[in-house]
Amino acid sequence: MADIPSSVSRIELLQGTLDLLVLQTLRWGPRHGYGIAQMIRAGSRDVLQVDTGSLYPALHRLEKAGAISAEWETSENKQRVRVYRLTAAGRKQLAAERSKWEQLAGAIAGVMAKPAASES
Repeated sequence: MADIPSSVSRIELLQGTLDLLVLQTLRWGPRHGYGIAQMIRAGSRDVLQVDTGSLYPALHRLEKAGAISAEWETSENKQRVRVYRLTAAGRKQLAAERSKWEQLAGAIAGVMAKPAASES
């Protein structure tokens, strides 16, 4: 795996993308906030680093919207942690967000691709 230059090691998330990433992370199972941030970081090969100032407001927003639920539990380290779970409404929201993301990614890929000879 190639090293990522430090100038691009941290990419600002597009507005609304963090909710998608949190929902996707919780799709694999319940996690506490730190675990969600670590999973996003690892899954993006350290390119995406979510700070607590962005993550916890997103978690509160998603919980308030009913997309996730949260309960206090005791971690392996005997610390009290708030564990977040995807709800049925969250699964539905994730499917809709993924569809929008795939449309956006396909549209951007189309713009970035070399135009056909008849279009240039």
